[in-house]
Amino acid sequence: MPMALGISAWGLVAGVAMAKSGMGVPMAIFMSVIVYAGSAQIAALPLIAAGAPIWVVWATTLCVSLRFMAFSFHYRPYFAHLPRPQRVALSFLMGDTNFALFIRRFPHWEPGIAHPDYFMGSALLTFGVWQVTIITGIIAGHAIPAAWGLGFAGTMALLALTCTQLRDSTSWVAAVVAAGAAVAAYALPLKLNIVVAIAAAVAVCVLADHARAARTGPRS
Repeated sequence: MPMALGISAWGLVAGVAMAKSGMGVPMAIFMSVIVYAGSAQIAALPLIAAGAPIWVVWATTLCVSLRFMAFSFHYRPYFAHLPRPQRVALSFLMGDTNFALFIRRFPHWEPGIAHPDYFMGSALLTFGVWQVTIITGIIAGHAIPAAWGLGFAGTMALLALTCTQLRDSTSWVAAVVAAGAAVAAYALPLKLNIVVAIAAAVAVCVLADHARAARTGPRS
């Protein structure tokens, strides 16, 4: 429930952005329901409005959404025993807040625990709050003034979630490098600074893994 406040702010921001993109209310609501990825929507909308090539839109949203592959890797021990259709349904409901809360509650797989039930409780609440607020933003559109600062509130909510996942020196360094790269490459067109930031963070993590492997040596 405390996370719902940040989700609400971010949902309103995404809804207003969709309303002002010229997409139209029915199409915007349809997109919000079937996509369910706020950061990807926010990244894609300016590109669509600017008439960017479709490959740029796809590449940007792919890079922004790559974190869900990492989430899936972490969820695997908890959900691998479930039927594939159920795993596919659960994957649609994955989100940043769900992941942060789930991993904090269950750092490791525990026998006899109904992990899917905990996931669904968090995911359904998040999904409901997100859909209500983003559709409200879409319908309200221009009636919500920029002076409310919802964009800042949504950004702070995402920043707070990010900080909860920085648990070692490598993740902190990767986050700092990504932030610096995003700012340094801000002048690039079509929000390509996001792609640059992701590439920089991945490079830092790969180098850290190689350095760690070199220190520990091959495992027997």
